[in-house]
Amino acid sequence: MKFGIIRERKNPPDKRVVLSPKACQKVLKAHTKAQIIVEPSPIRAYADDDYKQLGITVASEMDNCDVLLGVKEVPIDSLIPNKKYFFFSHTIKKQPYNRDLLRAILEKNIEMYDHEVITNKQEQRVVAFGRYAGIVGAYNGFRAYGLKFDLFNLPKASGLPDQTALITELKKLSLPNIKVLLTGRGRVGNGSREMLDGMEMRRVTVTEYLEETFNEPVYCQIDAGEYNKRKDGVRGNKANFFANPEEYKSNFFRFAKVTDFYIAGHFFGQGSPYLFTREDAKHQDFKIRVVADISCDIDGPVASTIRPSTIADPIYGYDAMTESEADFKKPEAIAVMAVDNLPCELPRDASEGFGEAFIKNVIPAFFNDDKDGVLERARMTQNGKLTARYSYLQDYVDGKE
Repeated sequence: MKFGIIRERKNPPDKRVVLSPKACQKVLKAHTKAQIIVEPSPIRAYADDDYKQLGITVASEMDNCDVLLGVKEVPIDSLIPNKKYFFFSHTIKKQPYNRDLLRAILEKNIEMYDHEVITNKQEQRVVAFGRYAGIVGAYNGFRAYGLKFDLFNLPKASGLPDQTALITELKKLSLPNIKVLLTGRGRVGNGSREMLDGMEMRRVTVTEYLEETFNEPVYCQIDAGEYNKRKDGVRGNKANFFANPEEYKSNFFRFAKVTDFYIAGHFFGQGSPYLFTREDAKHQDFKIRVVADISCDIDGPVASTIRPSTIADPIYGYDAMTESEADFKKPEAIAVMAVDNLPCELPRDASEGFGEAFIKNVIPAFFNDDKDGVLERARMTQNGKLTARYSYLQDYVDGKE
C-alpha cells in the first residue's frame, strides 16, 4: 500500500499535514507493507528536508500512489483520477460552494474519504483538529479583549511555535476581574479549557458564576444542559436535547447578563435553539463585549457572528442596534473573533495531534481488511457513484437542492 502526502494547494495556504515526518516513520515501522511518498511543498509546516532526514521519500510521484492524504479541499484541476483520497471535502452538509468538487470526484472515479466522517463503531469522530481550534480560539479571544479595551497587545498566535508558547504569553497578562464563559465540553471546548487552566484562571460553578462577584478573573464552562431548557418546563438532559432539540429553548440570557468575554466552543445541531439572538444582543442587560466564536456558524446561534474573519484580519465589530458591522473598538460594539481555520495558526501541534489519531484509527484499516468498518463508514464515493451511506447527497450533486 503506497500512501502519498499531497501538497496543499487551496488558497489561503494551509501549512498543516496529515502525517509529520515522525508520524511517517511510525507508520513504516508498524506496517512493513506500507510505503510513503511526500510531494514537495514550499509551505508545509515541515520542510522537505525534515522528511528526507528521516529517510522518507520526497518526490513528485503522486500518480504512483494508491492513497492520497491531504487536509483541505483539493482544487478540481489537481485531482488525479482513479485514486483514493482523504481530505476535508466540506460537502457532507451540501455546501453549495463545493458542489462542483463533489461532481468532479464522481466524474474522475475517485474514492473519496472525508476526515469529517471517519468514525468508530459508536459513530464518534476519531480524527479532528477541534482541540487545536479551541486552543488557538481561546488565545485569539484574549488577544481581541486586549485590543478592544487597549489593555495589552498579545502577539499573533501564528507567530508563536506551540501551545506552550501561547500559554506563556497568557500568563503574563494582568486581567481585570472579568467573567469568562465557555460553552461546550467536546474537543473544541476542552481545548479552550486547557488554555484557561494553563493561564491559571479560576474556574467556578454555574451558581457561583451567576450569583457571586469576584476579586479576580474567573471562568465557567457550560454545556447544552445549562444553556437550554425544555419548553414544557419538564427537567431535560443533554441526551434528550440532542435527540429532540426542537423541544428546547435557549436559557443562555442569564449568562449574558453577567459575562464580559464569551468563548463559543459548542456544537450546534440542526433544529437547536439559538444561544442569543439579535434581539437579545440589543437588550440593556446584555453585557458581553467580546466573543471568540470558534464554532463560527454564520447568522446562527451566536447572533454577533455575521461573517467569518481571517487569520490576517481576525477581529471585527458587531453593532447590535444596527445589526451590522462596526469598528470593534467602539464602546457599543461587540468585538468578534470568528476565524474559521484556527488550527492553521498552530500547524505543527495540530498536525502532530491529527497524525497520532490517524495512525491509531485509520492506517490499520488498510492492513486488517477494515475489520472495524472505519473505511466503509467514511467512503463517500466508489465506482463513480455515491455510496449508500451518502446517497442523500444525490440531489445536491444533481443541482436539485
